Amino acid sequence: MEKVSTLTIEEKEFFMKEAIKEAKKAEAMAEVPIGAVVVLDGKIIGRGHNLRETTQNATAHAEMAAIQMACDQLDNFRLEDAQLFVTLEPCPMCSGAILLSRIDEVYFGAYDPKGGTAGSLLNLLEDQRFNHWCYLESRVLEEECSDLLKTFFRNLRQRKKEEKQKAKENNEKD
Repeated sequence: MEKVSTLTIEEKEFFMKEAIKEAKKAEAMAEVPIGAVVVLDGKIIGRGHNLRETTQNATAHAEMAAIQMACDQLDNFRLEDAQLFVTLEPCPMCSGAILLSRIDEVYFGAYDPKGGTAGSLLNLLEDQRFNHWCYLESRVLEEECSDLLKTFFRNLRQRKKEEKQKAKENNEKD
C-alpha cells in the first residue's frame, strides 16, 4: 500500500518556513540550526529547535521537542494523521520517535549523509517491516535549509580558527 502526501506545494513550503524559523531560534543560541514543526489539520501543534548544547542533553533534537509538544497538546502519544516538517533529515533516534508517535507524513529539507535515516544511511521511515511507516518527502526548501547549516558551520570554523590564532599570539607574548 503506497502512502501519498495530503498537502499542496504551498502548504509544504509554508510549514517548512515555520521549521526554518525554529532553526533560526537555535542558531541565535549558538546551537546547530535545526528546526521542526508538527502539523495536524492544517495547524501547528508542536514546535521545536535543537537545544543539545544549551541543555547538554543528547536527546534535545528539534523533532523530539516538537513531538513532545504535540503529544502534550493532544494529551496523546498517537499523532496519527499528523505531518512533521524538519529542516534536516531525521537521525535514528528521531526516526524512532516519529514511528512510535505514528506521524503519517514526514517532510525534510536537507539530507544528512553522516547520520540521516530517512534515505541517506538507511530509510527507517518507509520500512514496511515496522508496524507503522510514513509517507516521506525530501528536499522541501532544500537550498534554504542547507544554506543555514553550511553558513553556521563555516562561521563556527572561522571562530575556532580566530580563537586558535589569538591563543597562539597570547602564548608568544608570554
